[in-house]
Amino acid sequence: MRVRGRDEGRRLEAAELGGELGERATLVQFSSAFCAPCRATRRVLGEVAGLVPGVIHVEIDAESHLDLVRDLEILKTPTVLVLDAAGRVVRRATGQPRKADVVAALGEAV
Repeated sequence: MRVRGRDEGRRLEAAELGGELGERATLVQFSSAFCAPCRATRRVLGEVAGLVPGVIHVEIDAESHLDLVRDLEILKTPTVLVLDAAGRVVRRATGQPRKADVVAALGEAV
């Protein structure tokens, strides 16, 4: 898992994500259909979202949202963005995350 810092205050709106933002934070996962690490990432992010109140997990099919992928410079799947309650990107990571890393990244968002 490779971690990048803030995305220069980039903010995502609920409409871009296809759903509502979490009350405290949102875990946004960019996936592709034949990506094995994406399935494991979905499980980890779903578990964390279930454990932390006010946090939701949103999965976006990268192939179906190419404009957003290009805009955010998503280069591989899975890519995970951690958004704060206002939709600002506070952390970005590529590759399959560990649960502890996701929980630590949420600490910056909430």
